[in-house]
Amino acid sequence: MDIPLHLHRWERRPFDWAAAAVAGFAGGAVLMALELLWSAFAPGSAGAWRLSQMVAALLLGPEAMWSTPHAFDLGTVATALVTHYMLGIGFGLVLGFVAAGVHGDDSATTLAGMGAVFGLLLYGLNFHLMVHWFPWFAELQGVGTAVAHIVFGVTAAVLYRRLARPPTEARRPA
Repeated sequence: MDIPLHLHRWERRPFDWAAAAVAGFAGGAVLMALELLWSAFAPGSAGAWRLSQMVAALLLGPEAMWSTPHAFDLGTVATALVTHYMLGIGFGLVLGFVAAGVHGDDSATTLAGMGAVFGLLLYGLNFHLMVHWFPWFAELQGVGTAVAHIVFGVTAAVLYRRLARPPTEARRPA
């Protein structure tokens, strides 16, 4: 009895940069909305603006977290938004590159699964590896943040599949 494994081998294929960037941006928006809802309504939360302070501290330094977590600061929030969306776009590009390379973009189910694994790996990178350099993110470690990152990966993957042009079209200059 032969059981097909559907293993995917790496093959360098062009991918749709624009679709991957938009998918990462949109996935980042979904992730940010989930994180803001969680921080606003979770019991024992440090405040709705705490997450913005933590993200902004990546560029501004830990001093960005010194204001009260319930206080709105336009500069901090703007820096957090730009940082968060740039990271979302960057990770969307990585996901699109990998999906095209293993032909994961041929199947919606495969790509959604890849997105979930990608989101979980991203959570591990951000909240278990990067905390060595940015220790303030340790307080966000947990199931809620992991699930939000899985949702990011699935959202970005599904949107990439919906938006991406076929490989021959992606290569043509606009």
